[in-house]
Amino acid sequence: MSWAAMRVVAGIFALLFAQLAAAGESVTVGSKRFTESYILGEIAAQRVRATGGATATHKQGLGNTAILFAALKSGAIDVYPDYTGTLAFELLGLKAVPPLPDLNAALAAHGLAVSAPLGFGNSYALAMTAARARERGIAKISDLAKHTDLPDLRFGLSAEFLNRKDGWPALRAAYGLAAQPAGLDHGLAYEAIKGGRIDVMDVYTTDAKLGRYGLTVLADDRAFFPPYEAVLVYRADLPSRAPAAFRALQSMAGGISAEAMIRMNAAAELDGKPFAQVAADFAGGAKAATETQERPGVLQRLFAADIWRLTLEHCVLVFAALALSVGAGVPLGVWAARSKAARPWILGVAGVLQTIPALALLAFLIAAMGRIGLAPAVIALFLYGLLPIVRNTEAGLAGVTGGMRRAGQALGLHDGAVLRLIELPLALPSVLAGVKISAVINVGTATIAAFIGAGGYGERIVAGLAVSDHALMLAGAIPAAALALAIQGLFEMAERRLRSPTSTM
Repeated sequence: MSWAAMRVVAGIFALLFAQLAAAGESVTVGSKRFTESYILGEIAAQRVRATGGATATHKQGLGNTAILFAALKSGAIDVYPDYTGTLAFELLGLKAVPPLPDLNAALAAHGLAVSAPLGFGNSYALAMTAARARERGIAKISDLAKHTDLPDLRFGLSAEFLNRKDGWPALRAAYGLAAQPAGLDHGLAYEAIKGGRIDVMDVYTTDAKLGRYGLTVLADDRAFFPPYEAVLVYRADLPSRAPAAFRALQSMAGGISAEAMIRMNAAAELDGKPFAQVAADFAGGAKAATETQERPGVLQRLFAADIWRLTLEHCVLVFAALALSVGAGVPLGVWAARSKAARPWILGVAGVLQTIPALALLAFLIAAMGRIGLAPAVIALFLYGLLPIVRNTEAGLAGVTGGMRRAGQALGLHDGAVLRLIELPLALPSVLAGVKISAVINVGTATIAAFIGAGGYGERIVAGLAVSDHALMLAGAIPAAALALAIQGLFEMAERRLRSPTSTM
């Protein structure tokens, strides 16, 4: 074979290997739990898929900034949309928003980087209804501090804004505000201010509901809020690991105006379009993004195409965690019944585990395990499901009389055989009741797993909260309740069979 032919063959193989490498590219996109982040995450995922050489998974609504940042650093996700002000103040602890090269230099220490701005900014602001603002003569944030009856102005602020370094604590100090705000989900705050239950809320300047609810944005007359330019935050190894996907993400730079973003937010929140459809419409042109449609009802949402996927994910979460809880809870219950010294410690620790806030436990597990999704969610549900199984196993064994144990020993059975053949069968109804309680608890608690991308019915509930779509929330809550009732019914049937006289024949 001539050298020329060999070079041609080598070139063909090089091209084939390059295509195989591109086909193997996979990117996981994350998003926060509010409308705009959902949409931007979906645009990013669809842009990657459109290359034809890479796959993309969108992990929607992964809680707050800290959870997304931890997931990105751990490699659980590769990229997510954020804002320069948030990165500078909340995550890096800087005192000002630096130029993009300096911001990238600071992020490099974490193995991260940011893209060029996407083309629009979205700042925090405070807002009131126009009528209430006129009534009190309030046009700017500093006016809030002039009112001696400020406690009569009820503040409802999102949990993240209440705790951000560039949020309420610093804003209160900068303007000398004395209010005691209540924590409120951002989507629900709009309903609360519309109903007159609060007077002041935090908003994003690209929120679609500002006009719909007749809200006045208070002027930031002391220039407290920094620039919040939308960017993509990504792992520093992404350009080399998935070059085709990275080029697709880079193409988003400068391509989204504030007006287009407001229209997309409105399409999701006010017109009821799914986030994926909003992103696809944007890719098809601005005109498509402004088209409206009737908001789907509960039945349409309930029996949407994703119902079987969500059901499977929810069942995997519940039963995988339940299996672990039974595997650990029954031996712990036996130990508690056998040892008076260990009993208070075992029951105490199991009880304390149930008092830990779900999101706090999930955030801790993400940091400890270095991943999001199924694994930390199952571990959290396993820990929450321990107490009823441990307690009922211990109580069931405590109810077995000493005479039954002595009878077994008189027959020559050793302690393990007495436990296996006499005590546990007699305690089985109590143990099964504990397993039933644990399973039903897990069905409801598993909806929280959607905050870390584990899927299940909670995915609908979280998305519904983001856009205040009650039909979508019900479409997640109804099947979760139905699954809980079905599981409870199955366990009650099993309990009746155990108690039936014929079951011993």
